[in-house]
Amino acid sequence: MSTSTATSADALGAPAPVLSFSPVVLSVPGRPVDLQLRVSVPATGTGLPVILLSHGHGPSNNLSSLNGYAPLANFWAAHGFAVVQPTHLTSRTLSHLVADAPGAPDFWRSRAEDMTHILDRLDVIEGTLPQLAGRIDHTKVALAGHSLGGFTAALLLGAGLNDPDTGNVVHLVDPRIKAGVLLAAPGRGGEAFNGPMAEQWPIIGAVDFSTMTAPALVVAGDKDDSRHFTDMGPNWHADPYTLAPGPKTLLTLFGAEHGLGGIAGYDAAETTDEDPERVAALARLTAAYLRTQLHPGAPTWQTACEELTTNTDPVGRIESK
Repeated sequence: MSTSTATSADALGAPAPVLSFSPVVLSVPGRPVDLQLRVSVPATGTGLPVILLSHGHGPSNNLSSLNGYAPLANFWAAHGFAVVQPTHLTSRTLSHLVADAPGAPDFWRSRAEDMTHILDRLDVIEGTLPQLAGRIDHTKVALAGHSLGGFTAALLLGAGLNDPDTGNVVHLVDPRIKAGVLLAAPGRGGEAFNGPMAEQWPIIGAVDFSTMTAPALVVAGDKDDSRHFTDMGPNWHADPYTLAPGPKTLLTLFGAEHGLGGIAGYDAAETTDEDPERVAALARLTAAYLRTQLHPGAPTWQTACEELTTNTDPVGRIESK
């Protein structure tokens, strides 16, 4: 193949077999249950950059845990990333244990703190897994989150939050996280936050994106109409791009609803827009974006963008600022 016809798949390299280890258990003082993780890595390679993956909520019992998001986690790991997936306290797998715990039901602070605890103890995690010691690059860390996980990612990337309980603005940014991917994340509060679920989840509308300065790829489906939160339509999910300062990139996926084709799990019944090709394209694009963000100068993202824009039937469109 000539270089002029190189694709994003070529730029990412051939997939490697994946080692997946779970649960890795971290005891966290004050947390009502231990923090459990899944870690997925390529079977070979060193200097692996890290992707922290924050799950969403959703109707399924187990996808909102370390057992979800295999379509993304497996692809990222196969292409050279160490993917770390915590089970947040919002997980349905923990509902019977934490229903009365402080912070319930949204556990917004705990969800972000989970990621900080992971980064604090990366060396412990690395030493726990067979065949992983010495293979992770602790200086190259990215964060991805879907839906409620996108809300969590926004906080860790610098967004402020007006705590409804105290009225104080809270910042939970972690400077060790160099870049992020927000997948179908919630948008603005205020007058636009007017759906029937807004009163039950006021925290969702309390985010201020104006301080979210870290580089991020915001992914929004042009059919993701979250009427339970807003009457803005699908554009609400572009707010983390629209309302945040650069450098930011917006990937709008054509025909995608909240599941973005089925990223939460293989053949998940809750996916309203099942589309394996869309999921495969999204996995490639996100991997390419993070590869270039964590390895400045790598042409992976530029190659992926060129492939997208020259395709006669593109999966979406990209804009940046």
